[in-house]
Amino acid sequence: MALRRWSDLSGRQRAVLLGVGVVQWLLAARAWWDLAHRRPDQVHGRKGVWAAVIGVNWIGPLAWYRWGRVGSSR
Repeated sequence: MALRRWSDLSGRQRAVLLGVGVVQWLLAARAWWDLAHRRPDQVHGRKGVWAAVIGVNWIGPLAWYRWGRVGSSR
């Protein structure tokens, strides 16, 4: 299967890809914000490691919300 270029996509396909990309970026940005505003005792593991993990597409932010946080931030 040949790779498709951006110019090969329909307007609807481009819009869907942009929407998915924005949602992914917002999820990661919110996870990084949450991490930055937590004390080290509210994080499972090291904050630096979680900061890197959050950068891994969808999996990182979802992992942060599932396994990285301890209790509430406030």
